[in-house]
Amino acid sequence: MFVEVDHVGIVAHSWAEAREVLLGRLGLELDEKRSPLPDGVYFAPERTNNYFVRVGLGKTRVEVLIPADSTSGTARFLARNGPGLHHIGYACADVAVEAQRLETNGMRRIDLGPAPDGRRLAAAFFHPKSVGGILTELVPVYRER
Repeated sequence: MFVEVDHVGIVAHSWAEAREVLLGRLGLELDEKRSPLPDGVYFAPERTNNYFVRVGLGKTRVEVLIPADSTSGTARFLARNGPGLHHIGYACADVAVEAQRLETNGMRRIDLGPAPDGRRLAAAFFHPKSVGGILTELVPVYRER
């Protein structure tokens, strides 16, 4: 079962560009625990530097993806579509169970390889063509430390 919307992923050319809009104009705040500066969190399967921005008082975040090169899937998406909405991330109590449920329901999973720790499923992605046009990510429920 999905617990909540964890984040909405957007893609941008640079953190400076995204920061100007999200923090400067919209007045949102950087989630410093999830976004160590200056480079954010590097997501190796897609070769992106990611930053998380708080939305109000709730748990939902905006995840900003900045391609680290020009050949990753995210970089190709940015070149084709420009900056903007990239995906929606749903928090789950058990990513593996939910991923299997979606696959059983006919949704096409995108394999990004094993989890960084080699044990648990860190996230699961589903192809937009099988989910009504929106790239869908399943992530574990984030617990602040």
